[in-house]
Formats: sequence, structure tokens, C-alpha cells
Amino acid sequence: MKIIILAGGPEERQPDFSLFTGKKVIWAGVDRGVFYLLKKGITPDCAFGDFDSVNDEERQWMASFQLPSFEYDSEKDKTDLELALDWALGQNPEQILLLGVTGGRLDHELANIQLLLHGMEAGVSIEIRDKQNRFTLVKPGLHTIQQETDFPYISFLPFNGPVTGLTLKGFKYPLQDQYVPMGSTLCISNELVNKIGTYSFSSGILMLIKSHD
Repeated sequence: MKIIILAGGPEERQPDFSLFTGKKVIWAGVDRGVFYLLKKGITPDCAFGDFDSVNDEERQWMASFQLPSFEYDSEKDKTDLELALDWALGQNPEQILLLGVTGGRLDHELANIQLLLHGMEAGVSIEIRDKQNRFTLVKPGLHTIQQETDFPYISFLPFNGPVTGLTLKGFKYPLQDQYVPMGSTLCISNELVNKIGTYSFSSGILMLIKSHD
């Protein structure tokens, strides 16, 4: 089971929704993300938020769909997105995609990226996608990666501390047993020269980012 959560980030940053049509997924909307989904003809399975980012007219229109909703006060200890993610993890999915969580306010964007840790702790793959990027967190070990023409640039960033033993094979800029500290730009904007490559590391957490211009 895959769960896709759309938050209320800038609409122009959203990925191509046709990539998800015809696939069996559970959709959830967060705050203005509910409005965006309904505009695109997608009826979410549930809605989360205090809905302070929609006006009265938009909220009345959304209410006409009678969606299963989890409404919260605006003053709370977790963001609407974190509450939605808690619910999604409780459904024991194979994967969760977070859309509409980049752009806009920087504090929200940085917090949203840190929410990827929840998936790592729960053993569930969580990926953030927008129009230009895809990123997720990876544990130590040996991993295979495939070339994607739509997302040719691949970057590796230490997430919560240094990464040790990073080895890249099949890349334009290979590495062997490299130590990568926090704040390093060494592994920004690499590319695969083969259709399939591998990367491995012995300790730390890596953020894997696939991007295009």
C-alpha cells in the first residue's frame, strides 16, 4: 500500500500528478492540500488540518464533498503535516510520498524535510517529491541506483552527522571509502555514467537527492 500526502505548499512546485494516475494509492490532503486535490479531480481518502490557509468560500466548497476529516486547533504541538504523517505511518504502508511540502516558508520546509526521520525510525520508506526534486533518507549498507533521464543529477548529503566510508561506483565522479562531514558540498550534483550504479557507506544517514534543471 502506498499513501500520498499533499500539503499546502506552492502549487507551482507540485510534481506531475499524472505520474500517480491509475495506481492504487491512498490519498490524504493537508490543509490547503485538500483544496488542491479536489481541484485536480482527486477525492482524498481523508483530510487533515486547521484549514487556516483556505478562505470561507473555499472551505464551504471543500465541505460539500463530506470528506473524512481530522480537524485540529491552530495552536498545537505538531504541524498538520506531522499529524497526517503519524496517521499514515499507523496504516503500515509500504511507502509514503510527501508532496507540496517544499517552497514557501523556510521553517516549514526544513521541518518537513526532518520528518523523513519518522519513516526511518518506523522502517517505512518516505520520499519527498516536487517538480524538480526527489529525496529520501538512506541507512548504511550497499545500495543500487538506476539512471533516470528525467532526474539526471544525484546528490548525497550527510543528514544528522558525518558519513563514513562512502563509495560510489558507476558515477561520473566516483569515490572510495570517503569521509563526508556535515557542511561538505563534495557530493553535490553527481551523475551516473552507467544505467545502474552502486553506493555504499558504513555509518551515518545519507540524504539521497535526485534533481533536474
